This record gives sequence, C-alpha cells and structure tokens, in this order.
Amino acid sequence: MSAPLAPPSLSVDQARARLAELTVVDVRTPGEYASGHVPGALNVPLDRLERALPVLKESAAELVVVCRSGNRSARACALLAEHGVTAADLTGGTNAWAAGGHELHRPSGGARVGWAMERQVRFTAGALVLVGLGLGLLHPAWQVLSAGIAGGLVFSALTDTCGMAAILSRLPHNRPRATDLDATLAALGAR
Repeated sequence: MSAPLAPPSLSVDQARARLAELTVVDVRTPGEYASGHVPGALNVPLDRLERALPVLKESAAELVVVCRSGNRSARACALLAEHGVTAADLTGGTNAWAAGGHELHRPSGGARVGWAMERQVRFTAGALVLVGLGLGLLHPAWQVLSAGIAGGLVFSALTDTCGMAAILSRLPHNRPRATDLDATLAALGAR
C-alpha cells in the first residue's frame, strides 16, 4: 500500500501572481479569518468542509486552500482529494503571506476580530493549569487537572493534532452562522 501523496502546493509568490484566477478557500475559524485573510479568500472552516464538498466538486475553479501556517490546509487538501477534488495548499499559510509583505484583508464595518486558534489554545491550557495548581493547594487531587493538560499538550505535539483546538473551534465565537456559510457556498458555486 502506498503512502498518500502530498497535495500540490503553491508558494506565496506563485499564488500572488495568479490570485485573480484562483479560488482561495480559507479553512480557519471565522474569528481567525476576520483577523486577516488573503484577498478574495472565502471562509469554509475545516470542520464544515464536508458540507461544502458538493459545491466544491461541481466547481470548475482552481482551488487553493489556506490556513494560518499550513497544517489545517494540508488536512483539508487531503480530505478534498479523498472526494476527488483537486486543491493546492498555500505553503506557509497566511503567516507566510503576511511575512512576504502582502496585504491581508479584514472585514469592514468594525467586525470583532477574534484570537487565532493557537492563541486560544495557549490561553485555555495555561488557565486550566493555573486552576489545577491553585485548587491543588486545597486538595492534591486537583493537580491531576494540570497533569492532564500537560499530557494533552505533549500528545498534541507528538501527533500534530489538537483536541483542545477541536473543542474550542465549536464555541459560538468560532462558529460561522449558517447564513454566512450558505453565502460562502453560493459564492463558491458562482465561480
């Protein structure tokens, strides 16, 4: 059995040169997307990508998938490939796009900008460790909470997955409203 092939990728410079002819799909949470995205990118969060599959299969557009650093977009490209949809991965994600000196678009109208998922995970993990240590002063059994979070962080690093991010992405501020995703899917279908 052969290993799955890595998705095709585009460098930031390649994507920038062809941006007008590409359909960019940003798979970050809506809060992360609002904090700055590649111009013209459409937001389809990774956990909602399966809902977008029928539209993506019918689209004749050349797809480029992007996230913050490239991990989620690589997973999205693999999922799309499993369903017969070819998509390229933007190497380095929006971090590389911004580092290359390229503009990131943000929603107009004073939309609330959320924290990046990595920052949300760091904050939540740190807060839970502190709570576990604080409550551990009252009863030593509470220190298990801190140990559990530490173990989860080690597991996350070893497997390059993050259960806490999966949970946090389901919170209301990280979820798109149904109409937002519907509008995005309509825009995808029109391309």
